Amino acid sequence: MQSDTYHFLAFDCGATSGRAMLGTASGDCFEMEEVYRFPNQMMELGGAYYWNVYSIYEHIVRCLTELGQRGVELASIGIDTWGVDFGLLAEDGTLLSLPRAYRDPFTAGVPERVFETIPREALYASTGIQTMDFNSIFQLYAMKEGGSAAYAQAQRLLFMPDLLSYMLTGCAVCEYTVASTSGMVNATTRQFDRQLLHRLGLRTDLLLPLVQPGTRVGTLRPTIAEQTGLGEVPVVAVAGHDTASAVAAVMDAGSHDAYLSSGTWSLMGIMADNPLLTSRAAELNFTNEGGTNGTIRLLKNITGMWLVEQCRKGWKMEGREYSYDEMTAMAEQAKDYTGRINPDNPRFANPANMEAEIRQALAEEGEPQPQNNAEMLSCIYHSLADRYGEVLAMLRELAPFEIERLHIIGGGAANRLLNRWTEEAVGIPVVAGPTEATAIGNLKIQQKRIQYN
Repeated sequence: MQSDTYHFLAFDCGATSGRAMLGTASGDCFEMEEVYRFPNQMMELGGAYYWNVYSIYEHIVRCLTELGQRGVELASIGIDTWGVDFGLLAEDGTLLSLPRAYRDPFTAGVPERVFETIPREALYASTGIQTMDFNSIFQLYAMKEGGSAAYAQAQRLLFMPDLLSYMLTGCAVCEYTVASTSGMVNATTRQFDRQLLHRLGLRTDLLLPLVQPGTRVGTLRPTIAEQTGLGEVPVVAVAGHDTASAVAAVMDAGSHDAYLSSGTWSLMGIMADNPLLTSRAAELNFTNEGGTNGTIRLLKNITGMWLVEQCRKGWKMEGREYSYDEMTAMAEQAKDYTGRINPDNPRFANPANMEAEIRQALAEEGEPQPQNNAEMLSCIYHSLADRYGEVLAMLRELAPFEIERLHIIGGGAANRLLNRWTEEAVGIPVVAGPTEATAIGNLKIQQKRIQYN
């Protein structure tokens, strides 16, 4: 590797797929290429839903091995994933169980039981995190209530990107941006709120000190370094929460734009200097999550392409397989269909049959039934665009500045039809792309670390 050329590897692991992006920086030039892609999905075991983290790990090592065979010399590796979910380690470092998936219904009703001890308003005033059943704090409470053996025996808690980094290096850290999604971090101090957790009877000895994006975790374990032929490459804790990495790619501190990270989930928000912990923000269920460079991401989760992905999965099982471009064209052909749903209705979290659930919701609201798959897709895309418009109106009410534009980033940014319907719904200019914003942000943090070290 030439002294002024560096190769960085970003693993961007999503709820339905993961990919590895290789970034090459040489002088003032920066190039990026996808070098590996793999599937990811929840596993159902005994009525519970888990993430097969071992499969993700195997794919990461397989990718590293292929790069080693190509003779690529890596300056560093960074991993980002979704938030909230975590693994629990035993005293000897063994993973005690597969991480529970956030769509597992084992936390249903838990927030209400937590609020009996700490009122919703008090919890929000501390953490600034929107109430969602699957927040890490509710997962831990459910484990405690249920007498989880893994919870009782655990010595350490690692969120998903940190768990994967640990599996590669043997070194454990807790990165700030992904930890901030947990509902356990005080939004003002930006540290775990141990007093709050004590009130709930939750263990705090599991929690590691928080580190900022750009922190070096360790190097590849010797066995992996030898197996892959890459040597002891540094692994860096980037902005471990994928949305934090995506926002870092397109937004700078002080920007007056809003963003919509469009993927399985859609997340709409702004970048702020300080958390917004007002009663109105709590009422609208906005969340204050950690960003890079000391920023706060004030945002709201919106059900995103999950609806399309699950319908597509069902149609494929019936022998009807559509590409995403085909589905977009179908929706446009049925643009005049008028039925609408609320994408954020909890009934769509993980139904056995998404199409049937949408049809039932439409029937209950007296909406017209889709006559074909094109009208079903039109319903979903229109409903998403309408929801984006509603959430932007809320965001405008909360933002300390006039929002000038909406940046749509992530895989959903490639959907020109949805972008157009979204622009009509939000009433401000929409800028689409990059689709690979998360990987770009991941790589950007790795590159910055080299530049300043």
